[in-house]
Amino acid sequence: MSAIAQQLDAVRGRIAAAARQAGRAETDVRLLAVSKTFPAEDVRIAHAAGQRAFGENYVQEGVDKIAALDDLRAAIEWHFIGPLQSNKTRPVAAAFDWVHSIDRLRIASRLAEQRPDHLPPLNVCVQVNVSGEASKSGVAPAETLELLRAVDALPRLKLRGLMAIPASADGVAAQRVPHRVLHALFTAARAAGLTLDTLSAGMSGDLEAAVAEGATLVRIGTAIFGHRDYSSPSLERT
Repeated sequence: MSAIAQQLDAVRGRIAAAARQAGRAETDVRLLAVSKTFPAEDVRIAHAAGQRAFGENYVQEGVDKIAALDDLRAAIEWHFIGPLQSNKTRPVAAAFDWVHSIDRLRIASRLAEQRPDHLPPLNVCVQVNVSGEASKSGVAPAETLELLRAVDALPRLKLRGLMAIPASADGVAAQRVPHRVLHALFTAARAAGLTLDTLSAGMSGDLEAAVAEGATLVRIGTAIFGHRDYSSPSLERT
């Protein structure tokens, strides 16, 4: 068994244990393997080990990786999870199955306009800046419902839920606080009539806290693929 396959099994075990601890079914939480900065061959290995959903943060790297794995296109669900500039929406709209990082209506509108007619609607999540960090993308919690409603009205998009990248914190109790904020927004949006089904939250360091607070999809990279090398000049800083 490859190292990636072993690490995938370990992460799946963590997710299952966290779900049980929270009184949830293991199948309630999906794993998104974050493959940014790692080669297409690593994705191929993870796919062979049963992983089907992969996340990318950089537009060109992601598009190139999808093309390199074209033989697996029907078997892989590609998620764009990084900050997205309005001048880079077209390749994302054409290549990906999901976008998690919508933080303003302009981005959503461009994705809707540029989604090719022959493809199914693009699954989208609104990103919320739950910790109020100036360095993080995301809509303010108080403005989330308004943006969700506007995105939900657009054609060629399927609104699925919310995404967040909370500030780092020590200990599960502290980590749960921002995830609880996100879950409250999710619950309020559903109560307002929006048919959301996805809470994209939790990474390698805080997946247990995220699952405890209702995450339905966790985004795990380093615990599967190892530590990243950001020194490549080809990586975009978007």
